[in-house]
Amino acid sequence: MAMHCQKNITAESGQDVTLTCQAPNNNNIVVKWSRADLEPKYVLSYWNGHFDPANQHPSFKNRVDLRDRQMKDGDVSLILKNVNTADTGTYECRVKIAETNSWKYITINLSVSPGE
Repeated sequence: MAMHCQKNITAESGQDVTLTCQAPNNNNIVVKWSRADLEPKYVLSYWNGHFDPANQHPSFKNRVDLRDRQMKDGDVSLILKNVNTADTGTYECRVKIAETNSWKYITINLSVSPGE
């Protein structure tokens, strides 16, 4: 089951943004949200039931969370709080599917304007 698609999201500085990512099922053991220009650090990394703060990019510390930490129905969407123009970029959601040991991914282009 393919999960790859690309979306565009626009927001204003100061808003909270949800980057939607839906995995095929709820047996996901690894979820990695990343941004190409910030690698190898992650926006958010979650595996074996725990967040991995050691590899998180410092600019996202205390500003990101999963919409549903239980990942019910495969919801691995990311909430990005208090966005600013520096958050503009291409985000990738990668999910490791336990049954097939394969990775599924989507990309989301986020554009943040300065606002009022």
